[in-house]
Amino acid sequence: MHFFSDNAAPACPQVIDAIAAANTLDVAYDGDRWSRQLDGRFSDLFGTDVRVLWTPSGTSANCLALAALCQPHGAVVCHREAHINTDEAGAPGFFLLGAKLLLAEGPGAKLTLDAAKAVLDAIRPDVHQVQAHALSITNATEYGLTYMPDDVAALGDLCRERGLGFHMDGARFANAVVSTGADLADLTWRAGVDTLSFGFIKNGGMSAEALVFFKPELADASLYRRKRAGLLLSKGRFLAAQILAMLDDDVWLDNARAANAGAALLAKAAGDRLVYPVEANEVFLRVTPDEAAGLRALGFDFYDWAPGEVRLVTSWDQREAAIRPLADAIAALP
Repeated sequence: MHFFSDNAAPACPQVIDAIAAANTLDVAYDGDRWSRQLDGRFSDLFGTDVRVLWTPSGTSANCLALAALCQPHGAVVCHREAHINTDEAGAPGFFLLGAKLLLAEGPGAKLTLDAAKAVLDAIRPDVHQVQAHALSITNATEYGLTYMPDDVAALGDLCRERGLGFHMDGARFANAVVSTGADLADLTWRAGVDTLSFGFIKNGGMSAEALVFFKPELADASLYRRKRAGLLLSKGRFLAAQILAMLDDDVWLDNARAANAGAALLAKAAGDRLVYPVEANEVFLRVTPDEAAGLRALGFDFYDWAPGEVRLVTSWDQREAAIRPLADAIAALP
């Protein structure tokens, strides 16, 4: 009865089998036969030529992506509650050698076009103020809201107008894809996205994320940045094998559908207690401290978020039988 985080979910069977199958002699680092497949598999998936690097964490994927788009004297525009600002312990500044994050607003941690423009328009074009080099959005957001292709395209147009790189933090990208039903190309590169942190760990992976470059030339220097940061694992085949296994037979989509369905079940039970619409696999509820304590006393775990709010996260492995008891408990709250 764990609803604290999808990071804590088990790795899915396909991933475990793939790791075991990769446990054989091969070339070290990223020269193995699994890693060499990534560019082609993701190019087919997105319908355009891409370069792909595996990384061992979402933070590393985000920071390597941003470092490809932003110089140390520049800045990245993002939402005030974006993961890169609130939950990565200053890693973007560390990887970007001092570049700043410029913070914007928007409901549900969703960066709006007007909010992004407001931040950019406030920057004087002179040497005394840091200049924006890139923009980053999170899909799905920290509050489980999703961007539709038109949302992304509007921000992509702004990036082109202002000469900015465009990054998408897709730690829950699979959940956003399933929720929106959007075409992958329309949600990313056709809308102007340059780099995508394609999340697998929250969706049933063990220790592998994919950093996708829709401008393949951006990957060249990132190879060196990954090595310099201590992220070039000698047995990288185990990471590549996980990613390929989740792409096979659309495991990544099936896992996201299951997690989203669980969240929808909780949302139905929550009614007007919902703080935000449930568009992925995160549910935010209004509850009193006593009500939260009562749910915990029944054996459910979850994250206290803002005062009077809690966060529930469903995972790929939780089917209705695992979620129904919490849904019933929520529905029974006075």
